[in-house]
Amino acid sequence: MLLTAKSALVTGAANRLGAQIARTLHQNGANLIIHYYSSLTAARALVDELNQLRKNSAIALSAELSSVARLEKLAAQACSAFDGLDILVNNASSFYPTRFGEIDERAWDDLIASNYKAPLFLSQACYPALRRSSGCIINMVDIYAVLPLEQHSVYSSAKAANQMLVKSLAQELAPQVRVNGIAPGAILWPGDDKAVSALQQQAIIEQVPLKRRGTPQAIADTALFLATNDYITGEIIRVDGGRLLTG
Repeated sequence: MLLTAKSALVTGAANRLGAQIARTLHQNGANLIIHYYSSLTAARALVDELNQLRKNSAIALSAELSSVARLEKLAAQACSAFDGLDILVNNASSFYPTRFGEIDERAWDDLIASNYKAPLFLSQACYPALRRSSGCIINMVDIYAVLPLEQHSVYSSAKAANQMLVKSLAQELAPQVRVNGIAPGAILWPGDDKAVSALQQQAIIEQVPLKRRGTPQAIADTALFLATNDYITGEIIRVDGGRLLTG
């Protein structure tokens, strides 16, 4: 139980990668604050699941992440839930194409807010508590922060900013708070498996040296590693099966 008596806030934790990260941190002793925006049913189900395993060890908090005021409220609620905060995982992310020539301000605001603005301002709001606990911040970046994805210029740019945020905050918040990132490759398809055709899936896998898709647990295990190794900061670990090597 590497994280006994520690608490973790995971944004976008009701489903997909965020839920697996939350489960893994919880399995290792952490108390969890499950952030969600619209996935109330899934968030409540995950909280019930975790509390059945360990009583009073998880709560759910809802917040829309584009407003600094709401981010500050979320931070205050999260930091008081278990009398402090040790781990912040900035996982919540919007992802969809923005074809050049058709990019509008709504898409810009949404993609920048979830992938860059929220991690910055939520980290800032949680910093006092993280400093007291000598805690850590883990950002979900993306291999597309350095390998642009066609028709995703806004998303890729936002993740590039997120990547620089990891490095900047790692330097600025040391020595009290460590800041690292995880850059997934082909782990989960957008939406569900039906959203990406079998041919598209195979084309993506063919570009991965390991010739297979990764698992959510591989991401969660990396988050656990970064949360428990106290001599790593400013690093972004690619969990992509070698995808970035093929360009």
